[in-house]
Amino acid sequence: LWERTGRRTAPQKAPGAAPRLSPYITYAKPQSKAAALLDIQSLFEEDVIAELCSRLEAFPRSDRAEGLASLLGACVEFGLEAHSPPVLTLMNECLELLPSRDIGVAQLCRLGEVVCALEGRRSRVLTEVLDCVCAAVEEDVVSPSEAVMVYSLLTRFCEPASQQQTRILSALHTDTRRLVHRLKAGQVSDILQSLLKLQQRQAVSLVLRLSHRASRVFKAFRDDEIMKVLSALMTLGQHDGELVAAMEKHLTGCDPELIGAIMEYCLQMRCRSEPLFEAVAENFVRHAEKHTTLQIAKQIVAMGRLNYLPQCSSQMFKKLESILSERFSQFQPRSLVDVMHACIHLERFPLNYMTKVFSPHFLQRLQGTRRAFISDLIRLYCSPRQGPRLPFFLHVKRFSSAGQAFETPMESLLYKQVKGPLAHLLGGTLYSTRMIHGGYTIGKLQHVTQHHSTWSSGEPFDFHAVVLCLDGPNRFCTNTRHLLGKEVTKRRHLQRMGMELVEIPYFEFEKLQTEEEQIQYLHDKIFPAVSKFNNQTANQLNQKSTVRQTTL
Repeated sequence: LWERTGRRTAPQKAPGAAPRLSPYITYAKPQSKAAALLDIQSLFEEDVIAELCSRLEAFPRSDRAEGLASLLGACVEFGLEAHSPPVLTLMNECLELLPSRDIGVAQLCRLGEVVCALEGRRSRVLTEVLDCVCAAVEEDVVSPSEAVMVYSLLTRFCEPASQQQTRILSALHTDTRRLVHRLKAGQVSDILQSLLKLQQRQAVSLVLRLSHRASRVFKAFRDDEIMKVLSALMTLGQHDGELVAAMEKHLTGCDPELIGAIMEYCLQMRCRSEPLFEAVAENFVRHAEKHTTLQIAKQIVAMGRLNYLPQCSSQMFKKLESILSERFSQFQPRSLVDVMHACIHLERFPLNYMTKVFSPHFLQRLQGTRRAFISDLIRLYCSPRQGPRLPFFLHVKRFSSAGQAFETPMESLLYKQVKGPLAHLLGGTLYSTRMIHGGYTIGKLQHVTQHHSTWSSGEPFDFHAVVLCLDGPNRFCTNTRHLLGKEVTKRRHLQRMGMELVEIPYFEFEKLQTEEEQIQYLHDKIFPAVSKFNNQTANQLNQKSTVRQTTL
């Protein structure tokens, strides 16, 4: 999958190429007959600006606007201030020209960019430019390339509270939705990046259409454009299965940076793509030495948190162990802890590095709050009497890592749906949300026997209990029935603590139409576990009694 070729790559600069001095260098290049009048060296001669403006009057208004933009761009390049005579002369020319409202959108955008660079957001000329742009957008006369330019112009002075900007964006979103099928790959990438900078999270329909278009033109993307698309979709919080399918089908030889971006996208969107993950794992086995420690961490963390163990897992973890041996000190503490936490989810913990991780030197590198991750790790992997020990002052009472790294909160809707039938089944309200030994918070915890008994508020908690796991959609990978890695780890640890688990997944419970069906479903789920728990408890009591009699 990673070895095929055919996608465009980013253009490479020649070794001796001169660097681009500023984003306005293009205005020093002739783009029309009017722009050809520009002579950079003569700008500072007396009366040159006035003479050029006089000659520009003979050209059509769009060409005249482009010429003024080129002259103002030259002023930016030479570092002229907004109050300098040449700039003031050009600004007055712009104010005379703009009220005509028959200037092309592309010329308006070029003019707006240089005016913003010279006078800032409060420029009178910029206000006139935006009024003209707004009129053109509302008249639905914008082409795909012009839509890209308008979005780019608006990102230069993002003002969410501005009524003018709100009007332009509203009309522009409508126009762009109509034009989506005509957008090229680079234009899709540019518009998504502009929406990201403009904080347009509410433009859900447009973002989804752009994502859908991205899946259609995926083969035409460069690597850097794919990364822009993925970063925008992650921040805007939108996921499109068709885009993932396009990546699975068309993704060609990727550099490590793109692989990291893909895995980061899959993780944030909880997208468990077997073709992508298998390709990433195979690439990791062959080329991991070429990846940075951060790129390595992104790949391993995504697989662990999405509970995916690739077919070549044996080779992959051998390669990971080799890299840790050679480059342990190069990993940032947070990245290293995240990698080991991901390995825990897959039950592939690198034991040979426990001593290094829990060494005083490494703990010192964690610097403050990050030490909580180490405490969490030792609680996750080691029992209280095994493995490395932390100083007492580094211990934590519960898992409290940022981003809900250790457990997903219970979904309130599913809780409400289960609560009534469960109370009817058990003959009372037998619910509790408690923090138990080991740091987990259990949302629905029942200690029930055949006689429907439970603990009272003053009694010590019995850790041998029947635990109801109410699993909403957020505990699963997107559009699958695979639990997230942290949920699998949580269940494994609860079982090791002697608890009986009863899993109530949302996709099973939502199929039940009547309360009678729900009660019967809960009965069939809970009471076999209760019987098993009671039998285990009775066996333990018999064993204790036998030991006591033997001792006596």
